[in-house]
Parts: sequence; structure tokens; C-alpha cells
Amino acid sequence: MTRAALQALLSHWRRHPLQMLTLVIGLALATGLWIGVQAINAQARASYDQAAATLDQDSLPRITGDLTLSDFVRARRAGLQVTPVIDERLPRTRLRLLGIDPFTAPPSPATPTLTGEGDLTAFLTGDLIFVASDAIDALPGGLPEARVLDDLAPGVVLADIATAQAIRGTDALSHMLILGDTPTDLETILPGAAVEPPQTGTDVARLTDSFHLNLTAFGLLAFAVGLFIVHAAIGLAFEQRRPLFRTLRALGLSSRRLTILLAVELTAFTLLGGTLGIVLGYLVAAALLPGVAATLVGLYGASVAGGLTLSPLWWLSGFAMSGIGLALAGGQSLWQLARLPVLAPAMPRAWARARAATIRRQAVGGLALLLISALFAIFGEGLAAGFACLAALLVGAALLLPPVLVAALDLGAQRARGPIGQWLWADTRQQVPGLSLALMALLLALAANVGVGTMVGSFRTTFTGWLDQRLASELYLTASDQAQAADLLDAIDGRVDAILPIVSAEITLQGAPAEVYGVADHPTYRENWPLLDAQPGLWEQLAAGEGVLINEQAARRYDLWPGAQANLGDAGTWNVLGVYSDYGNPRGQAILGLAAFDAAFPDAPRLRYALRIPKDAAPDLQDDLAARFDLSPQQIVNQAQIKAFSLSVFEQTFAVTAALNVLTLGVAAFALWASLTTLAGMRLPQIAPVWALGLTRRRLALADLGRALALAGATALLAVPVGVVLAWVLLAVVNVQAFGWRLPLLVDPSGWGWLGLWALVAAGLAAAFPAWRLWRLPPAHLVQVFAHER
Repeated sequence: MTRAALQALLSHWRRHPLQMLTLVIGLALATGLWIGVQAINAQARASYDQAAATLDQDSLPRITGDLTLSDFVRARRAGLQVTPVIDERLPRTRLRLLGIDPFTAPPSPATPTLTGEGDLTAFLTGDLIFVASDAIDALPGGLPEARVLDDLAPGVVLADIATAQAIRGTDALSHMLILGDTPTDLETILPGAAVEPPQTGTDVARLTDSFHLNLTAFGLLAFAVGLFIVHAAIGLAFEQRRPLFRTLRALGLSSRRLTILLAVELTAFTLLGGTLGIVLGYLVAAALLPGVAATLVGLYGASVAGGLTLSPLWWLSGFAMSGIGLALAGGQSLWQLARLPVLAPAMPRAWARARAATIRRQAVGGLALLLISALFAIFGEGLAAGFACLAALLVGAALLLPPVLVAALDLGAQRARGPIGQWLWADTRQQVPGLSLALMALLLALAANVGVGTMVGSFRTTFTGWLDQRLASELYLTASDQAQAADLLDAIDGRVDAILPIVSAEITLQGAPAEVYGVADHPTYRENWPLLDAQPGLWEQLAAGEGVLINEQAARRYDLWPGAQANLGDAGTWNVLGVYSDYGNPRGQAILGLAAFDAAFPDAPRLRYALRIPKDAAPDLQDDLAARFDLSPQQIVNQAQIKAFSLSVFEQTFAVTAALNVLTLGVAAFALWASLTTLAGMRLPQIAPVWALGLTRRRLALADLGRALALAGATALLAVPVGVVLAWVLLAVVNVQAFGWRLPLLVDPSGWGWLGLWALVAAGLAAAFPAWRLWRLPPAHLVQVFAHER
């Protein structure tokens, strides 16, 4: 009996291969998009760990302060087991310059290979440096011979400590790693130095947690949208096999055994869909990883390897997610089947009552989730609360969609006139349960597109205006050293309207690493600097050395608003005069008046300058200085070049988001097509009587096409307010917690219109094939409906 029952159940898929294909593809899409995102996150975190393990820096305590090689020698002579490190950005690049002493450095992926190849002499004399494979093409000119070292972390340039100091043009060290016991008399040996404990995780990994959480949220959204396809396919398969379930039960097959056989069937689909999903996930990750790497470099300066590394965890997690997906998608149908009486599975009214109860539960659940989302938005704190608010909002809106559509269609049916109009409204109302999952998937995809598109558009508009304010000067000049800086200043004397030094120093702000800048008292800053909050007479007080400006990130992180006191470490404690926007910078930052800065940091080099000059004269001066002093393109750039570069980084930053938006919308369109195609064959008993009464197949096909467009249009209209609220949560909650700044919400009705148009196009394409099949359906098939018991 069991074997015969299993054969009978599987015969359904032989008769409906398109439905089986829909189920497998839906499961593969859901699993593949999730696995792809997780593979990208795993690759990025592996790169962070590799970067941290280059010198095992995160697991070792370090000595910080104004350190030089003389301090290192003094510490070694005092018996301290330390090693010097330079760990900074290579000038005018996004590469990480790592300077080490190979004799005292701890074992790492770099040092054993270095000594083994016999390159120690060239390395120590400054004739050789090692670079990661992805960094060789990005090296600037003027460096020693570079050789690729595969063991290096992405973006790393490894040099001897003296060579690194020469490249940087300073004898300062970043820090010294403590290899032995932590010294108790450090102040006696190195006055002014301090000991930092080992880190609990890589700095970059902690900094990018919000980005990876964002990617994970998109992966879950794509997984949910794919599950709607699976849920719809399984639900329709159960609907079509109701008479078969009745027959098997009547022949003596127990409810428990029938449920087990269906569970075995779902397990087989899990293995098949999971395998395809893993392959798809690898392809998605490989396609999106370059964009993710560009995003992480643009936002955080974090380098990520460009190639994927296969991991057994992918396979296990892929099959696990497939199993979870099918359990979620098919669990409800199995539960209903197990609880219904013997003959109930073949009674349409029994299933209709079950679906009506489901609609009512969805309405209650949707309202409850929207209330929870509002509570999280009002009272929640932290990034987790922001994402919980988003999840409750999206799931609640999706659950409310079918009840809202049913209520609207009931209202339309009450006002319809004429038998055809009443039938159209009633028939559309009857199709909502079968299409609800596909429409919910479409709602989620459209809301995500509206929300993320609004966020990106708001960011783009605000960021462009912010660049116009911050980059007010026409030319930006960087000298190689102090001697060249003096020559350049002599050359431009009298040829520009103003020379504004750009000086900076590393500090601690409220105990955390930060940077401080000094600015001159000039109208350029008074007229253009983007202030969010300020005391009266801010610029006069800043020039007089009576306070400091703080960027928005530090102000929100440490609650440093005008009137508060900011501790700048060695630079002292200052009154906060104002807060300025500083998009794209994850670190805390402060600004002092130039005189106050020089007093606090008299040895800070002056190598960078902003030049005010009429715009039409800027290109000639740029060309002249570049030719006379052999300046590289990075040493003298104009405003337009910096803006173009910044905007290109911006576009790269959101390239992955745009790709995932397109993927989720495509998956939703596929779900709608799958549901419409499957329902087309099931609707013949409803269509045949109307056709027999005189309604032509052409009009029936056009009615089906119009019904799909109407439902998609209604879904798009409901997606707009959901998307706008989603954008507000992203900008006002998630963005503040993740990056430290808040952006204004700028609506884009034209973008919503285009998105709605694309939704109608997707629905039209999804409905075109089923409508065409109905139009070309032989009349004999419609007549046969009356010969069957229904």
C-alpha cells in the first residue's frame, strides 16, 4: 500500500512538470541567494582575520604614544620583549603599509617566507618590499622593487621598519607589540606611553559588522521571497491532489502514513533544490564579490580578497536552509491535511473555510506586527532594534496584503453592476488565496526597492550637496616633504587668492582613536562648512582658540553637542562649539583653529594645502605646477576630480544593494508567473460555464490579463507607503546606529512611478503566457469540463 501510494503521489509531478520545475527553482533561488550572501560575508571576515593575523596584532597587547625607533631601542635595552610596527595607509592609496622588524616580529604568514627565500638582505636595506597579489597594480611610483607574497592579507604592503619610515617621511612608529609580560614600570622606561590590552576582534571586522548585517538582512529578504514561490507551488499541488488524498484515505491509507509520504517527497525536493541552490549561491557570490570589495574599501578602507574560497559549511548550510525553507513552506499544508477528516480534503468548501480562517489570522498577525514595529521604532535602541523594526514592518505588511485586497474586492463586488462585472469581481476575489503568496513576494520586493531606493536617493542628493560645501577650494596640493612644500609655496605666492593649510594629527577623542584638523580663519569655511548645530559666533570663537568642532559621528556616539566638553587626549579638553556632517567617515573627528592646533601639535607636518583661485585659472596653475615640480596626479587635483572620485566610490558602495534589489524583484515576478501559470489549469471549472454562456475566449484572456495587472497595481500602491516607512527606519534608526550619521528623507515620486511601471510590466509578462494559452485553448477542453465530476 505504501509503495502504491507513493507512486500515486509522485505521478502528480509527472503530469505537471512545470509545477515541479517551479518548486525546485523557487527553492534553489531562495537557498542560492541566502548562501551567496553568506559566502560573501564569510570571505570578507576571512580577509579581516588574515589581515589581523599578519602580525597577530589583535591577540597581543601594545604600547602606544609618540614612539620612535629610539624608544624601541630603549625598551629592548630595558629588557622589554617588544617589536616595532608601522601600520598606516600608504600615501595617496588605499593600501595598508605594514612596517616590521623581521628579527623581533612574532611568527606570521609573512616572516617565514621572507627568510626562507633568502631576501632578508634586500629587505633590510630597503631594496625590496612584499605586496599582496591584489595590490601590485595599485602601487604608486617611487617605491623599492615589489614582489608578490601570496600569504599576505589583501591590500598589504610589507616593508622593513626603516623602509616604511622612509616611505612615510617620518621616524614615528604606530605602536609596539608586547611579546612577553606586560611591563609594570612602563612610565619610567617610556614616559607618556600607554599599554592597550589585546583586542577582542579585528577593528575592521567590528567596524563593518553593520554592513554585513545589512547584507544578511537582504539575504533573508531574498530567501523569504523565494520561499513564497515554494509555498505557492506546494499549496497549489496540495489543492490539485485533494481528490487523490480522499481516494487514498478511503482505500485505507492512514493520515499519519500519508503525511509521512508527503514529508519524504519534500525531503527529496530539499536535496535537489539544495544542491542547485549551492551552485547558484556560488555563482551569485562570485558575481557580487567585486562590488562588495569596492564597497568595503570605499566605506571603511577594508581590503577583501577577490576570489572565493570553497567551504564545507556552505554545503551544510545550503541543505539546512533548503530543509528549513521546505518545512516552512509545506508545514502548514501538512498540518491541515493531518487534521482534516477523511473526506474533507476533497471538499472545496472545507478548504475554503480553512483558507478564510487563515486570512483572518493573517490580518490579526499583520496588525500585531505593525504595532510591534512601531514600538521598536519609538522605544528601541541599537542596531538590532532597528533591524527588528524592519523585519516586523515587512512581514506585517505582507501578511496584511491579502486581507486588504479581499476587503477591496468585496467592496467592488457590492458596487458592481451587470452579471459580467459581478462575475469578474467575484472571480478575482476567489483567486486571491491562490495568488496571495506571489503578491506578498511582490509587495516585499517593491517595498524593498522603494525603501532602499529612497535611502540611496536621499544619500546621493545630500552627499552631492555636502561635497559642494566641503570641497569649496578649486585646487588641492600635496607635497612630498617639507622642502618641496616650501618650494611650492614660493611658486604659488601671488598667483592664488588664498592658501589654506590642511594639517591633521592622530588623537584620542573621549578615549577612542580619532583625528583632529586645524583650519585657518577664512571665509571659505565660514561660508561653506556644513554645520548641523552651532553656537552663536562659532567661527570667531574657533579662531580665538576657545573651542572645537566635532563631527556628527562623534557627537552622536559620545553625546557631544554644543556646550559639552570634549576630551582630545594630549590636546586637552575643549568646549564643543558646533557639530558638522562628515558622511563616509566612520571615525571620530575634531577641528581646532589653526593657532590652537599649532600650539597643541607643533611638529605636525604641513604638506597639504587648499588653494583658492578663480576656476578658469585653476587648470593652468595645475598644469604648470605639475610640470615644474614633477607632481603626480595624486599630488595636485582639482575640485572636479575629487568630486568625481567620491561619487564613483558612492556608486560602487550601493552597487551590491541595487543588484540584490533587481534579484528580489525578478524572483517576485517569477513567483507571480508560476502562480498564474498553475492556477490557469485549475480555473477551467470556473471559466467553462461563463464561456458556455457566451463570453469569448479572447475576452476571458483579456480579463485574466487585466486582473493580473490590477492586482499588481494595487500591490504596488500599497508597497509605496511601506517602502517610505522602510526608508525612514533605514535613515533615522539603522543608518545612525551603523554609521553614526542621519540623513534627511527625500521622497522621489518619479522613481516610485517607474517602479510601479516595472511592476506592471513584470505582472503583464507573468500573465501573458497563461492568458495566451487560455485564448488558444481548444473549445473541446472547455466542453470536457462538464463531463467530469467537480
